[in-house]
Amino acid sequence: MDVPSYLARIGYSGPIEPNAENLRALHYAHLIAIPFENLDIPRGRTIVLDEGAIINKVLVLRRGGFCYELNGAFAALLRALGFNVTLLSARVARADGSEGPEFDHLTLLVDLEEPWLADVGFGESYVEPLQLKPDLEQKDPAGTFRLIEIGDRIHMQKLEPDGNWKPQYSFSLQPRRLEEFAGMCHIHQTSPTSSFATRRICSRATLTGRITLSDMKLIVTSGGKREEKTLSSEEEWMSVIREQFGMSL
Repeated sequence: MDVPSYLARIGYSGPIEPNAENLRALHYAHLIAIPFENLDIPRGRTIVLDEGAIINKVLVLRRGGFCYELNGAFAALLRALGFNVTLLSARVARADGSEGPEFDHLTLLVDLEEPWLADVGFGESYVEPLQLKPDLEQKDPAGTFRLIEIGDRIHMQKLEPDGNWKPQYSFSLQPRRLEEFAGMCHIHQTSPTSSFATRRICSRATLTGRITLSDMKLIVTSGGKREEKTLSSEEEWMSVIREQFGMSL
């Protein structure tokens, strides 16, 4: 782990001692700088869950990734800085009320004086880590979130404008290893029912909202206002990838 290069990659020059304030700042900087993207998958490039390969992709190739890559790399950075980090398996909520399988998503538990849930790989979600306190409503620049316990699982939910709580994913506190996610990582890359395998997505948080490129649709949210534009060509698509996400494919 080349810590100075990683901190430069996310544009972070603040303090790095393992505490809640610094975790919050690192988490936010990571989401601003490094996009959630699946662009290797439609191009037929296999994503292998190897920590060295993931870090090389983020630092040397200056790319983003999806949950296994982004949270895997962020966990490695936090450990190098002295944070106590545990990989957790999460099951993503579906529109029909069901959930995906185990290892559907990788999220992080960070143990400080109190436990925190950190996640830089879930796309449009909280941009600052959440306190691992059930039933506590936590306001975030991206909305209001809460964690609730149901049985042996903890459910992360987001407050919708209509006042309802929308399920995002659920997880247990059982520690996991990166290689345990390899099977679902392969399925997300190859299954015809996987959104990662059937469309291109690139998204990152901004200081005022979020910018997302979903296939040929550019979506910019700023100050609560949403604008959409359909791109006219692959050349324009590549220009957005370079200029808005800082990546070269």
